[in-house]
Amino acid sequence: SEVGMVMATGCILQQKPKTMKVEFKGKPSKAVFSKDYILALIAQIGIGGGTGHIIEYTGEAIRALTMEARMTLCNMSIECGARAGLVGPDETTFEYIRGRRFAPKPEEWDRAIETWSSFASDEGCAYDAEVIIDVGELKPRTTWGTNPEQGIAIDGTVPHLKDVPEEHRSSAQKGMEYTGVKEGQKVEGISIDWAFLGSCTNSRISDLRIAAEIMKGKKIAKNVTMYVVPGSEPVKAQAEAEGLDRIFMEAGADWRMPGCSLCIAMNDDKVPAGKRCISTSNRNFVGRQGTGSITHLASPATVAASAIAGKITDPTSYFN
Repeated sequence: SEVGMVMATGCILQQKPKTMKVEFKGKPSKAVFSKDYILALIAQIGIGGGTGHIIEYTGEAIRALTMEARMTLCNMSIECGARAGLVGPDETTFEYIRGRRFAPKPEEWDRAIETWSSFASDEGCAYDAEVIIDVGELKPRTTWGTNPEQGIAIDGTVPHLKDVPEEHRSSAQKGMEYTGVKEGQKVEGISIDWAFLGSCTNSRISDLRIAAEIMKGKKIAKNVTMYVVPGSEPVKAQAEAEGLDRIFMEAGADWRMPGCSLCIAMNDDKVPAGKRCISTSNRNFVGRQGTGSITHLASPATVAASAIAGKITDPTSYFN
């Protein structure tokens, strides 16, 4: 809508965003990833919790993340209504940039780092809102409804409507009706028909490696159709150089061309009506992956484990 306004008038009215600090503290289990972090945040503050804000992700758990894992967090900031999400620059940032095609040349590198370092927030600065999440208490997560806030730990149960805040109760009821889940039902063990590893949220080489490690030497369930879609041509080429494509195909998955694919039911890539898909995409709205389709959001690890089992499955056993 904003792009349309710019095209029509040549200008756009913007208000200065508020700031929100989201601190992820603690050390996660090996089966918990940044996708689980952001799903936990959205479940806590809601799909409108970040409206009007730019979110800065901070804390020891963020500093321990790779750049690609941080990108997953920032990518899904819009799913809680935020204008943008960011992580302050640090050594992880600088090393990610070093040596890339358009990175500063060696003689300009130190000066560039000095400039970038100045972009970090001041110690003790004030934010309009602050949220703290202990990732040490997180388990792999998935959604049960029709928006990203309708999510729980994978061993949790769908909430009872009486326990849902009144302003969200109608949406929760509609979500249950659409996805066919019941109050108090466990999501773990729900049968799936499709699995999707891709989208701008989780189609990087690191995401593919995580899933391939789980799927190596295994077969997906006979009742499951799985699409694996790399995020770009360079990611596709790197995955093929590492043999990840062969792992996926030998497991029974379809190795697809880069693109949006099932994330937005692009072209012929659609989940059929009434079929249930566990997906690494960023949204699970009604019909998002195809008219009448049902979507459960999850991390690449959870999607891979679920594809093998043929049902929503906790990937923790693969990391023990």
